Amino acid sequence: MRDIVLIAILPFLIYAIFQRPFIGLGLWIWTALFYPNGWVYGIAGTIRYNLIFAGLTICMYYIKKEKSRLQLGSVGVLVLIFILWTLLTTLFAIASQEVAWEWWFKLAKITTLFIFILLIINKKLHIDFFLWCLILSVGFFSGLEGLKYVASGGGHHIEGMAKHVLGDRNELAVAMAMLLPICFYLLGEFGKKSWIIKSGLIGLITLLIVAIIGTNSRGGLIALISVGGYLFIKSKRKFLFALLFVCIGGAMIGLIPEEWFTRMNSISQAEGDASFMGRVVAWKLSFILALQHPIFGGGFKAIENFSVWSALSQDFSNYPFFYTGTAVPDPRTFHAAHSIYFQVLGDHGFVGFFIFVTILTLSFFKAGRIAKKAKEAKSPEWLINLATMLQLSIFTFAVGGAALSFAYFDMIYAIFAIVVVLENKLLPSITNIKKTV
Repeated sequence: MRDIVLIAILPFLIYAIFQRPFIGLGLWIWTALFYPNGWVYGIAGTIRYNLIFAGLTICMYYIKKEKSRLQLGSVGVLVLIFILWTLLTTLFAIASQEVAWEWWFKLAKITTLFIFILLIINKKLHIDFFLWCLILSVGFFSGLEGLKYVASGGGHHIEGMAKHVLGDRNELAVAMAMLLPICFYLLGEFGKKSWIIKSGLIGLITLLIVAIIGTNSRGGLIALISVGGYLFIKSKRKFLFALLFVCIGGAMIGLIPEEWFTRMNSISQAEGDASFMGRVVAWKLSFILALQHPIFGGGFKAIENFSVWSALSQDFSNYPFFYTGTAVPDPRTFHAAHSIYFQVLGDHGFVGFFIFVTILTLSFFKAGRIAKKAKEAKSPEWLINLATMLQLSIFTFAVGGAALSFAYFDMIYAIFAIVVVLENKLLPSITNIKKTV
């Protein structure tokens, strides 16, 4: 049945892209994060939806007569420098060239989406549609998992879909936390227009919180606390906001199993937690890899190559200033870097690390600056709210990703791109209109 439905609506989706390329952008990110192939079992599972939508979007952009000029801004320039730098690190990769090129092409596809967001999106309508597609991808899956968790009385174990970009439950939890600010923005924009949309978004926000807790991810909990704290500080209705979270928390108490509290309590006892200290070991090995290859690093996923892991382990005790307690590298197998920062540091050296952190930091502060300028210029409230919520999503990624190998995630680069669009297109156009008036 799912195959029939998906194949039946495919021609309509293609027709919509021919009419409006920005719809293709939304479907591009939707298929990247929703992974429709994982939901069907027959012939519909063989169709490469993401490739079709991405290809059609690119073609339709070049076919249309009026094209907007590419305005990269400082963030866009840095993103292009980063993809070029990773090309060099891939050429000099010390581990598997096949794996390195596979991941470079993944990042290149994400960068392509970034570029076409800058080229195609130039209206509030375009941004809103794109954000709704995020809701229908990560939000739909998370909401469904949240319902299962509630229906099972807390017994359902929430994990990502196999072979999916969010297959890991920890990464899924951080992605859900990143989506919360976007839900709040859409709630402010569309909730006042329709009680159905308002109820649906409030329900989704609740289920996202439930689902994050249901993943049993400590990183997800930290990201959730970061979102909640930031929203509380920014909120004009602090009492109602606090009441909402107290109500959700009170309702969750009966669902959360005892094991969850035991696992979360281990956050305060990090040195005695073998899982956490194993991550610290991976961080140290990534740091050693960067010290030994400071310019180009080891290339994508170098530390996840057993021979590289073993070689780095031989030098583990030579760097006592990087404290790991009694934890030492596992001699039987390798582990991921478990941090966006150490991941990039090991993969692309100190140069790549500097570029990546600059992109992240600059995007965060630019979003805040856009909100401030929009407020000073008395721009529409939606622009201020959107910039603030995008800043919060970036902050959530920066905090939640500190313990995850999650540096090459489609959603964060899309958010970077929207920040650039706000700065270079929408804020100047709204300001100019006000000056003219």
